[in-house]
Amino acid sequence: MTHARTGGRARDRGQVAIEYLGFLPILVLVGMAVVQLGLIAYTAQQAGTAARAGARSASLGESAAGACAAAVSSWLADGTDCPPSEGADEVTVTASVHIPTIVPGWDFGDATRTATMPLDH
Repeated sequence: MTHARTGGRARDRGQVAIEYLGFLPILVLVGMAVVQLGLIAYTAQQAGTAARAGARSASLGESAAGACAAAVSSWLADGTDCPPSEGADEVTVTASVHIPTIVPGWDFGDATRTATMPLDH
């Protein structure tokens, strides 16, 4: 009777490994989604920083585009656009930073933030 019991366990030896291999793609997808959400949040934060720096620079009569690009992390600077629009006594800069993706084929567009500063010049 003990022999039958041991034979049953021998057949189940690789079951845990097979179940782990089946669950691994789900874990990878969840991990990639968490990293992508972090990239989206970080890019939005960088767009806000770029908009404030660009508005500050434009309010002093300097280049908004240069200040925007300098305020953003170097690996995001290529996808940054900061056109200023000047009013009577204030300047508004809208910064758009392209959101990088870790999954080919997905496009999350741009993170856009706006900042307004009074003119000082």
